[in-house]
Amino acid sequence: MDYFNDLNPYLVRQDPAPAETPDTTPTPAPAPTPNQTPGTPSTPSVTPAPVIDQAYVENILRINVGKLGTFYFTYTGSNEWRDRIFKGIIEQAGRDHFILHDPKTGKRYLLQLVYLEWAEFDEALNYQYPYQ
Repeated sequence: MDYFNDLNPYLVRQDPAPAETPDTTPTPAPAPTPNQTPGTPSTPSVTPAPVIDQAYVENILRINVGKLGTFYFTYTGSNEWRDRIFKGIIEQAGRDHFILHDPKTGKRYLLQLVYLEWAEFDEALNYQYPYQ
């Protein structure tokens, strides 16, 4: 057990596949489909499972790229930068950061999510991924 990986909220765990014992019983051949001639192998159609992302702040920001918002940050170790407010348009969002563009000044900020306290938007937010 890795202590730090157990605390990581971004780590997606997959249980290891159980050890399979070799099956020595022969499996019967599937019956041919109407469009298939007997003796031709068939390829099973497999539908991939949809990817389901959880509602982390990074994902919410990612699906709301292009929206104007006000972002409140607290930097606890600094007296000069203790509480800061940034207003701008979300350009990109990563796992632990996002890029904000201030249209008034033209500046771009690379901001770490660990310091984000909350965000406010004047328009409705997308909360569901488009493919869901």
